[in-house]
Amino acid sequence: MNVLDGTGWSLASLTASPWIYAVVSTSILLDVFLPVLPSGILVVTAATASASAVVAGGASGAAAAQGPYAPGLLPLLLCAAAASFLGDLAAYRLARRGEGRIARAAARSRRLATARTRLGDALARGGGPLVVLARFAPAGRSVVAFGAGATGRPARDFLPWSALAATVWAGYGVGLGRLGGHWLGATWLGACVPVLALFLAGSLAALTLRRTAKARSARSRAAGPGVGAGAGAPTPAPAAPAA
Repeated sequence: MNVLDGTGWSLASLTASPWIYAVVSTSILLDVFLPVLPSGILVVTAATASASAVVAGGASGAAAAQGPYAPGLLPLLLCAAAASFLGDLAAYRLARRGEGRIARAAARSRRLATARTRLGDALARGGGPLVVLARFAPAGRSVVAFGAGATGRPARDFLPWSALAATVWAGYGVGLGRLGGHWLGATWLGACVPVLALFLAGSLAALTLRRTAKARSARSRAAGPGVGAGAGAPTPAPAAPAA
């Protein structure tokens, strides 16, 4: 039972329009520049409503087709993945060219500057799987996209990993929403449980990235001052290649 049905603010009512795809896509596109936007929450919420509608359709047959509109899981997945990749590409290009008001504002962000310092060595070496992991961490997507462009990483070293990160992140969000909607229905509880799982993944990703950065820093100090720093990295590069 949805405890907010009486107020009109049901989960289904918030996603009952084809415009939900545009809202989700726009939020994901922009949150590389404004990491405070709740793009992940929107993806999970829309997927929860979609999954619960599928379950209701299977239970009530043709009558469900006359019910409120619900976004499709596959179109939602494609929109989320595409918007995530395109946002990364825009941030990468802005930082690569070193121009634009948005790029300069991001460079002045204390939050992004701190995260970039922690991940600078990984970015200088291409990042690899860390690009995927950073997509789940708070502000990690912004740090990776702007950092890869600012340090002059070739597009072939960054964009394939960005595409993979976008697909994995979108699949995870839609998958969580599907599970929540299937088991708990289009209720606020059905959305909140997957959202909590999304935040948990973000916390674990941030913790892993911090530990990785500390390990790299420790290896750099152990290697001694003779080891040169990677291009654009704020800390000396380790002697061994990044994992």
